[in-house]
Amino acid sequence: MHQVLLHYWGYSSFRPVQEDIIRSVLEGRDTLALLPTGGGKSLCFQVPGLMIDGVTLVITPLIALMKDQVENLRKRKISAEAIYSGMTPRETDLAMNHVLHGQIKFLYISPERLLTSRFQTALDHIKVGLIAVDEAHCISQWGYDFRPPYLRIAEIRQRLPGVPVIALTATATKQVVSDIQDKLAFQSSNVFERSFERKNLAYVVFREENKLQRLLKICSNVPGTGIVYVRNRKKTREIAEFLIQNRIRADYYHAGLTPAERERKQDAWKNGTLRIMVSTNAFGMGIDKPDVRFVVHLDLPESPEAYFQEAGRAGRDEKKAYAVLLYEEADILDARHNIELSYPAVEIIRNVYRALGNYYSLIPGTGRDLVAEFDLADFCNNYHFKPVVVFNALHFLEREGYIALNAAFETNSKLLFNIQKDKLYQFQVENAFWDPLIKTVLRSYGGVFTEPVAINEQELAQRLSVSREVVVSWLHQLHKLEVLTYIPQTDKPRLTFSSELVKASDLTISPQIYDERLKEALRRLEAVISYAGSSSHCRSQLLIKYFGQTDTRRCGICDVCLERNKANLSELEFNNILEIIKPLLLRDTCSLQQLLDACPRISEDKVISAITWLTDNEKVLLAGDGIFKWNSRDAR
Repeated sequence: MHQVLLHYWGYSSFRPVQEDIIRSVLEGRDTLALLPTGGGKSLCFQVPGLMIDGVTLVITPLIALMKDQVENLRKRKISAEAIYSGMTPRETDLAMNHVLHGQIKFLYISPERLLTSRFQTALDHIKVGLIAVDEAHCISQWGYDFRPPYLRIAEIRQRLPGVPVIALTATATKQVVSDIQDKLAFQSSNVFERSFERKNLAYVVFREENKLQRLLKICSNVPGTGIVYVRNRKKTREIAEFLIQNRIRADYYHAGLTPAERERKQDAWKNGTLRIMVSTNAFGMGIDKPDVRFVVHLDLPESPEAYFQEAGRAGRDEKKAYAVLLYEEADILDARHNIELSYPAVEIIRNVYRALGNYYSLIPGTGRDLVAEFDLADFCNNYHFKPVVVFNALHFLEREGYIALNAAFETNSKLLFNIQKDKLYQFQVENAFWDPLIKTVLRSYGGVFTEPVAINEQELAQRLSVSREVVVSWLHQLHKLEVLTYIPQTDKPRLTFSSELVKASDLTISPQIYDERLKEALRRLEAVISYAGSSSHCRSQLLIKYFGQTDTRRCGICDVCLERNKANLSELEFNNILEIIKPLLLRDTCSLQQLLDACPRISEDKVISAITWLTDNEKVLLAGDGIFKWNSRDAR
């Protein structure tokens, strides 16, 4: 394994726990790897995948991450393909042909595609050596990003007896860890866990009305690259413009941009041309930039899991970095309202699903694997829905496994010749008009006879001295003549029907499951609110405790720890005093002398320092002259 690591990645040693995980996989054991964001999860299946005979199936729902990893593997001369919703049948067939002919070592595939009848048939002819389930928390209905298609991965295991599974996630509570192993039919419990503690990452929370001025201070005082997360697309542009006006190199990013725009902005940020990227949560997944010095959230995240993952994009180089959350009371009301919007009434979800069938002229029993562009505005206008209602109903239908809705991730148009070189030459001789275009394509791009190749219509137009529109028109005509397959770039989302259309009245949404998921979403949000509002517990410990790890010490660098340090008390001393005086103050008011008398073995100076800190942070209130009581609004 060390030879593989050195040969392909150039590293001489593994990170903590990685080697143990890889050894477990090589021994043929089902393995769950629980590693924090930036902890090197991909190596845990890529290294053994290269050592085990056969193809490694990598199941992941994240198209951007899938494509990024395939590209990175190919750069290392490791053969890899990806199959995901939104690909044309031609692209899918080519990828599968490469797999069936033993040319591929890693096949990345979305859970929806994994369960199609075409893939199931092909599976009988593929030698699979390892199954890797990335983002494994998606298999648990108690996870923050539950996806029903994941529940059927265990069916694949029945077709591949003896093939080990490695499941990987960065964010999972103890309940979810247990659920993952159960749903993936682990032979026995086998979890490798690296502490969620990030010793170089300082968590900071500001209750702030003027967020923009606070953001400006952060950007001005902390050198280096940063990410600013906001909830909606409009705010990304507004805040980026504010930073630019204040002479900070910034830009905005969201899933509604064209693929070319997203790629350009992302590259500028990665190479340092831009300092700050203001984004929705569409930005960051799969981006390997270790020197991010700060991540700022201007809106409350929906869950501790989401916050931990997004904040964790700072400081992957293990140098000092900051994760900052800015909030005000109104944000809490907005966040609770957004949760309600995310769970439309069941009847509304059924109405949207019925309208989808009509929109694409489908009848019940048809439509499985249909991939089509989806125009949200046009759909809403046709059926008189509010966009926010449709958006959330579609995501609920996606979680239930009826559809898959993906933003357009293609960064370029693609082209593939359908006929071999000799027949193409014959076509050129017989059709002189097409000869200049075909020759220009062949001179400009390699590999156009084996797989879809990214092309640039503008470059072809310049070389042919015509307009881009003319080139696009010509390519469409050659596509109709079946000389080539032309896949134009699109900036619209694509919707895939994961199953046959059913009658809206037969749409299965269990009221119990609906209610349980809503309660779970609210519970996670309340955990975020508790995290933001706490001023007496180490921020790092609060986050880590949420994931079930309790054997950690104060980080010493978060805003709460820095404030506590001013009291000149060790963590043990402060906790000993707190354990004595808090129960007293919860029961009744006490004078300073009563509190001092309750701690006879602790110096008075230390007790007074603890009481002063608790009073300054509004945990303890003055009930009169020299009389103290515990703040009833804060029982934490």
